[in-house]
Amino acid sequence: MARPVKNRRVENLPKYTYFVPAGRRKCEIEEILIKVEEFEAMRLKDVEELNQEECAQRMLVSRQTFQNIIDSARKKIAIALIEGKAINISGGNYTRNVCQFKCVSCDNTYEIKYEEDRKVCPSCGSEQVTCNKRNSFCQRRCNKQRVDGE
Repeated sequence: MARPVKNRRVENLPKYTYFVPAGRRKCEIEEILIKVEEFEAMRLKDVEELNQEECAQRMLVSRQTFQNIIDSARKKIAIALIEGKAINISGGNYTRNVCQFKCVSCDNTYEIKYEEDRKVCPSCGSEQVTCNKRNSFCQRRCNKQRVDGE
């Protein structure tokens, strides 16, 4: 039996998620599904121009896994362009690099990047904030920081 797929870290969700070739109606064409983590791999490698090791580190995967992800994405994009198929970006096995926090003082719930200051509520300035721990990645990250003394 194959191992379950681990979630890949995605920093930004795509702003635009559906592309259709010009001159064709959506109902007339097939679509290719690009997973969110495949989109992120292309963004890191082709737009931010990071090397493969840096990309893999940012997505929290091995270099080989990163290579497999980006190869799959590029093949799908090439097929869509050559065969005139629509591109749909959605789904996949990913987690965002944000954590949801709740302020005990003002009851405000907000999301911030892991790298940002999570000790102060952006609404009221209170230092009484707690992690909502909505995903396993966030739980591991916040629990590790608590153990490390942050």
